[in-house]
Amino acid sequence: MSSTDFAQAQQRLAVRRQAREREAQAQLAAHREASRAWSQVTRLPFPFDRLGSTSLSTWELISSREGTKPIFRVGQVDAELLDEDLVQQLRDQVGEALKYVGTNLRDDWAAEILLTLRAILFKLTVWDHDATYGAALQNLKYTDARRRGPVLAPPSKWQKSLYGLVTVAGKYGWEKWENWLIDQDNGYDEPSPWVKRLSSLTTRITTVHSTAAFVSFLVFLLHGRYRTILDRVLRMRLAPPTSQVSREVSFEYLNRQLVWHAFTEFLLFVLPLVGINRWRRWLSRTWRKTKELIHVGPEEHAGEKKGEFAFLPERTCAICYQDQNNAVSETEVLAAAASSGVVGSAQTDITNPYETMPCGCIYCFVCIATRLEREEGEGWTCLRCGELVKECKPWSGDVLEEQTKTSVPSTKHVGFVDVRDASTHSARNDEVEAENAEPDVSPHDSAYDSAEDTDSEIYEEEEDGVNDDFEE
Repeated sequence: MSSTDFAQAQQRLAVRRQAREREAQAQLAAHREASRAWSQVTRLPFPFDRLGSTSLSTWELISSREGTKPIFRVGQVDAELLDEDLVQQLRDQVGEALKYVGTNLRDDWAAEILLTLRAILFKLTVWDHDATYGAALQNLKYTDARRRGPVLAPPSKWQKSLYGLVTVAGKYGWEKWENWLIDQDNGYDEPSPWVKRLSSLTTRITTVHSTAAFVSFLVFLLHGRYRTILDRVLRMRLAPPTSQVSREVSFEYLNRQLVWHAFTEFLLFVLPLVGINRWRRWLSRTWRKTKELIHVGPEEHAGEKKGEFAFLPERTCAICYQDQNNAVSETEVLAAAASSGVVGSAQTDITNPYETMPCGCIYCFVCIATRLEREEGEGWTCLRCGELVKECKPWSGDVLEEQTKTSVPSTKHVGFVDVRDASTHSARNDEVEAENAEPDVSPHDSAYDSAEDTDSEIYEEEEDGVNDDFEE
């Protein structure tokens, strides 16, 4: 090392020493000023001393810049965004998987599905590893900010329990509460005063929470300690577990993402080959036969319809009603229609009616054709009578169809008889024709047949005379 380099290093050390001394002097001056302000505040009367001490404490908290580095502020915000994206992707994929089970299952149980996903993620991330999925990608973990020392302490179990209770059960309860308030205000009837008060209170609570979250986020940008209000209340902060982090970028999470996408695409390719609908039809048919064997009704109820929607009026399409309503039993339907007095609506009325064979129940053409095509020739269970349907035909309505009767073909007996037995043979032919003739044969036809038989007899007599002359 040359003398010039050594001199430059000494100069840099001197500059750093002077900077540290100036910083220490500034901190000492600020401490003296704060102590002077504290002494003046303590001399104030009773109501003002507490107010002044609270104000000074708040100012010191805001003005102090101790906390994590700015880079970790960005990491904490990115971790929250990654967690939200993960929940959204899982919810979408679960919804895509459930559409093969039921059409309305994804919408009817959306809150419960989200609750289950959040509970599973909380157990596998925060409870087991003290970090969410996004925080783990950013090399961050939750620590207990109440304990100070050279080693970061993990959060206690009660802290993690309260965190999971608020983030999982709290969000689910609040969402169900808002949905209940929306259902009470249907737009047709005036809500009760009690519901109006609850709605107003809910709106105020939401406004206060949004304002507090905004202020807390501004303080987080200044200090970098607590990302959300919940973290601030529970004294849980995200911090890097170690400062010795490799600068090499890891693409392990990208590999997992690619594997997951390949697995989902493989499932989407295999599921149509497995035939979920076929297995579901087999299970439903087995269950129906089992119920029929267990519950054997009396003979007087043998002709009664046993379908799921047998109580619906004839003008209502049971398939349309099933797709648009959640109520299944007759009691639920009548309770839902108690206000209007009408079961069904204009949207569930039958359009282009077709009747099933052999039960004769009436449905919309599009509805019944879609269901029969979906069953792939194995038969569909009628929603009104419970019979197995494999084909349908247009509904005839009030038109009376003429039934054609099968007529017995009339036969003619031709033979050679003697002249002496002509009268006897003619009477016998009349009896045979009377037995084989149709009920609606006109007298003209009977006369024509009789004349034809007489001509055949005359022809026979003439032929006999010619034969006798030839023999002589």
